[in-house]
Amino acid sequence: MYKKLRIVKVDSLYCDYLRKYDNKVSYNAGTKDLRPFIGVLFTIGKCEYFAPLSSPKHKSLRNTLDLIKINNGELGAVNFNNMIPVTSNNYIEFDLDKKTNEKSEMFRIELLRNQLRWLTANKKVINTKSKLLYNLYKADKLPKNVRDRCCNFPLLEEKCREYNKQKVSG
Repeated sequence: MYKKLRIVKVDSLYCDYLRKYDNKVSYNAGTKDLRPFIGVLFTIGKCEYFAPLSSPKHKSLRNTLDLIKINNGELGAVNFNNMIPVTSNNYIEFDLDKKTNEKSEMFRIELLRNQLRWLTANKKVINTKSKLLYNLYKADKLPKNVRDRCCNFPLLEEKCREYNKQKVSG
């Protein structure tokens, strides 16, 4: 049985912390200004994982071991190579029912709703692909070019525990 997929925003300070240990952790700052780090949340083993979503501008990419296009790229892609471990302390659920009059914000919310619908309809593929990549990484059985663009999942799990332990005790 699969848990419900959710669209979440990850805390930028948490991402900055993880990036100290792994430079493949994605930045959540655009060239213009800070934008929310939005992605899909799912579980691998006992750990929650966040995988960033990219925008539809990547239609020309193809599905690979570490990337899946959403609706053939019409709705963007899920970047499994950049997935990071999280706890409920590190993210907030994105409000897909938010009301706004700003056109760009309305477009973004509608895109996220459509992405979540597609991801939910394909959650078996999402879960299978994320776990396969994770397990191949841990077993050191990924092709070098794929491994080189992946976050270090075991190291980040350790740093996630440390960060959240400090946050609770500090």
